[in-house]
Amino acid sequence: MKIYSFEKLAVWQKSRKIAVVIYKITREFPKEELFGISSQMRRCSVSIASNIAEGSGRQTPKEKARFTEIAYSSALELLNQLIITLDLEYINEEKYKEIRTEIEEITFMLDALRKSQINIKE
Repeated sequence: MKIYSFEKLAVWQKSRKIAVVIYKITREFPKEELFGISSQMRRCSVSIASNIAEGSGRQTPKEKARFTEIAYSSALELLNQLIITLDLEYINEEKYKEIRTEIEEITFMLDALRKSQINIKE
C-alpha cells in the first residue's frame, strides 16, 4: 500500500487525531446542537487535515502554502468554537485546556510548514 507524503507529516497526524477527538466530544453535546456548533466543529476539524492532504498534491510551493494557510484558518475557527462551547458549558475546563493545547501545537506546526513552503524556490 502506497503511503502518501501528507501521511508522513506530524501535523497531519495530529490534525487527524484532533478531528477524532472533536467527533467524540460533540456526541455529548445537546441534540439541538446537531446542526449547529457540533456540525461546525466537526467540519472545521476535518478541514484542517483535509487541506494539509490536498495541499500536498499541489504542484508549486505557493499553491501548497495556500492550502496550509487554509488549514491554519480552520484551526483558528475550531479554537473559536471550542471557546464558545466552554462558555456554553458543553465542555469542562480540563477538556478545553487539553484540546486548546493540541490546537496550539497544530497551529505552530502549520506556521512552520507554511514558512518552509514559501521559502522553497520554484
